[in-house]
Amino acid sequence: MVGNITLEGARLIFRNFAGNPDDYNKQGGLRTTGVLIPNDLAEEMKEEGWNIKYLKPRDPQDEPQAFLTVKCKFGKIKPTIYICTEHGKTLLDEDSVESIDYAEIRDVDIVIRPYEYEPGCISAYIKTMYVNIVEDVFADKYRYED
Repeated sequence: MVGNITLEGARLIFRNFAGNPDDYNKQGGLRTTGVLIPNDLAEEMKEEGWNIKYLKPRDPQDEPQAFLTVKCKFGKIKPTIYICTEHGKTLLDEDSVESIDYAEIRDVDIVIRPYEYEPGCISAYIKTMYVNIVEDVFADKYRYED
């Protein structure tokens, strides 16, 4: 049985938490992001059935970078997603999760859960994610206490 994947200090690419239409999501509605995967882990994941893809390197001397497209679905099993700053964390919901699309992200800690839709074929879903953002220079000045 394939288990969850836990990554600390991960990087997100191709963020579409709003579910806007794009080349792979013509009608829109599908919330996804790419997560960079260490290449050694990517090989193990590929063998288990995860749909690992690779970015072409900009420099021909570099290795292709592995990534995994991860879905963010607020269905029966809702993801737990927090935006984190120096002053605390805020739980995001279906209406606020799109704010990640425009955030300046420092790094991400994420737990990815598998869904095996047929033997050897796994879709990836966000189970838990903490998005550490870079606050702007005025964040402290305009912080209000409740």
